Parts: sequence; structure tokens; C-alpha cells
Amino acid sequence: MQLTGHITPDSLMSLEAYSKWRKFHQPEVIAHRKQRSVQLGEHLNIQFESETTIRYQIQEMLRIEKIFEEEGIQQEIEAYAPLVPDGGNWKATMMIEYTDVNERKRELARLIGVEDRLFVEVEGYQRVYAIADEDLDRETEEKTSAVHFVRFEFTPAMVAALKAGAAAKLGCDHTHYPAHVQIALETLASLAGDLK
Repeated sequence: MQLTGHITPDSLMSLEAYSKWRKFHQPEVIAHRKQRSVQLGEHLNIQFESETTIRYQIQEMLRIEKIFEEEGIQQEIEAYAPLVPDGGNWKATMMIEYTDVNERKRELARLIGVEDRLFVEVEGYQRVYAIADEDLDRETEEKTSAVHFVRFEFTPAMVAALKAGAAAKLGCDHTHYPAHVQIALETLASLAGDLK
């Protein structure tokens, strides 16, 4: 999978080429995704996206749906490409995970607005709160969605600090889900690579 900095139909593999590539490289992408995932408390899983994870997601969708026509390929790119970080930010998929159906229903009602209370705190700087669900609103008056797309925008000073190895926390200060965790060094190293 060649990283180009910009996902276009021409930069994606054909279904046949991807099928061959996938046999040998899928474990690498899964390891990359796992390295960029942060568990926040018991029930929030934050998967920080990259060009690699988004290219893989698009190629998987094309493979599963057997999409090979230009219009369909372009639609998949338009759906997922906005999740690629663009140098001054981190972008992530936030999943609210409860295995019990009744508990999930109850908690999704209690956690309305949780996506807006998610933050990254770079050592020595103020918290940066997530900008959530820019593509569409994912909650109602009754409940929030189990999946949200979030973006953390950093100042140039924060970018420089992160690239220089500053520590960072991921947290949430929602009334019903207070939690924070130090982002692991190997995760931070991968995430720092998204910054320019």
C-alpha cells in the first residue's frame, strides 16, 4: 500500500491487486491500527486514523462491496478520506462499547454529548477538546450514537512539543464518564508522525 498523502482513485489498488496484497500485509495494518488505539476507561475505544488505516478501510469496502466503477470508488473516498489527519491534527473513530444490549441502550442515553467532552492534553498546554461528527449529527434527544468521528486541532507549539516527545493524555470529562489515560509512548510516536 503506497502512501501518497492524498487518496485518489488512481492511487488505490485494483480489486485483484489488493486481494494479493492483503494476503501478505493485512497483519501489518492490523498491528498499526492496534498501536494507534487507546482504551479510555472500560467502554470508550479511540482509534486514531492515519492514511494507512483509511486506505485500508477504503480498499476493504471496495473489496467487500465488489466496487470497481469510478463513481462508487469516488463515493468511498469521499466518505473516508476526510478522516486522514492533515498535519496539524489527530483524527479518530470513537466507539462506545457495551456488550450487554440493555446496558448499552441505557448508557447511550446517559452519554449524550460525550463526544464533545473528549480531550487531548499535551504536557504543558491547555486541553484540546474534540471537534465531533462534522459530517452529520450522530445523536438524538434520546441517545448518542455508539460511533463518532472526532478531530483534535493543535497549535503549532503543541505540534512542535509532540514531535519533540512531549507526553500527552487522552481524557473525557463528561459527567457520566470521567476518565483519562496517559497515551503510551509507542502510540504517541506513531501519532507524532501525523504531524508536520
